[in-house]
Amino acid sequence: MKTNTSTLENKLNKIENYIPDFERINTKASKANVAWHLDHSLKVINSVVGVLQNSDPNLYKDNFSFLGKVLLKFNFFPKGKAKAPKHVLPPEIVSKEDIISQLTAAKENIKEIEKLDANAFFKHPMFGNVNKIRVVPFLNAHTNHHLKIVKSILK
Repeated sequence: MKTNTSTLENKLNKIENYIPDFERINTKASKANVAWHLDHSLKVINSVVGVLQNSDPNLYKDNFSFLGKVLLKFNFFPKGKAKAPKHVLPPEIVSKEDIISQLTAAKENIKEIEKLDANAFFKHPMFGNVNKIRVVPFLNAHTNHHLKIVKSILK
């Protein structure tokens, strides 16, 4: 089964377009600046692909939650409801170079999704196991969520 990563590639292009505004902040829209949201989005993509690559497909169990199914169907994550795991939190100061190198890695990493076993997976704290079939919609919804926040910061 072919995995369509083109929408994710489009989101990476949007991230790239926001790099010049990485220092901008608007506390009415978010406590964090643009750099934080770009960095976090890229860390999630790179981390998730890494976990999928290292997962054991034989251990996959379909326990994806109803909430996860609904949110992915609508390509939506509610604002301020979830807390990101420490390993995908940006450092206090995010450099432009850091964003650029993570973006380069993310562009390569999403090409790797296609090569994965259908049951390669990662465990999401709220949604349960996210396998290859659901990973692109998950990454799209998550990245879209942060791009919407970036857009409101820049208004």
